[in-house]
Amino acid sequence: MMADADARLVEKGRVLFAGPCDYVVSALGIGQLPSPRPVEVAFAGRSNVGKSSLINALTGRKTLARISNTPGRTRALNFFALGNGVFLVDMPGYGYARAPKAEIKAWTALIEHYLAGRAGLARVFLLIDARHGLKTSDIEVMMLMDRAAVVYQAVLTKIDAIPAAARREAVARLASELARRPAAHPRVMATSARSGEGIAELRAEIAGLAETVARH
Repeated sequence: MMADADARLVEKGRVLFAGPCDYVVSALGIGQLPSPRPVEVAFAGRSNVGKSSLINALTGRKTLARISNTPGRTRALNFFALGNGVFLVDMPGYGYARAPKAEIKAWTALIEHYLAGRAGLARVFLLIDARHGLKTSDIEVMMLMDRAAVVYQAVLTKIDAIPAAARREAVARLASELARRPAAHPRVMATSARSGEGIAELRAEIAGLAETVARH
């Protein structure tokens, strides 16, 4: 049975994501970053990890994915405003080996600046495809966040695509890797945008972050 505190946060998460959620800006450079809100959570992951689908599932608004998939905006930090002073940030997918080196350098500089100096950034949710596990590019991003001392939490996506035993193994394997990382949150979340598994729990996690910040 779910603990009362967990049930309360699930309800807070439901209410938070049932409210307004508006596109704000796609920042391609430092000067385009909007003024920070009290709470900011970002979503990072390899290209095709299912980031847009997960954000759509969280918000129940398919138009957000269409906005972030507009040409040029997939290479930006895309900001969406929830109620209660919360920003959702869709970070550019990494693993973009086909992009020109100058563009990769610019994106890397933007992300490093954002991670190192963004006031209000409460957590980065690092999305990992449950079917494939950690890749070299994921490890590199984890090292970047460790150096920046930014708390990040692993979120397995597409969990519905693997059987129950493989799910448990994927969670355990990922948790073992995270235990060695100084900035990693120990809890691994498992989600499916298609089936809805784990969506309420992820909303609750974000609502809990907002609540913690509000208390301080």
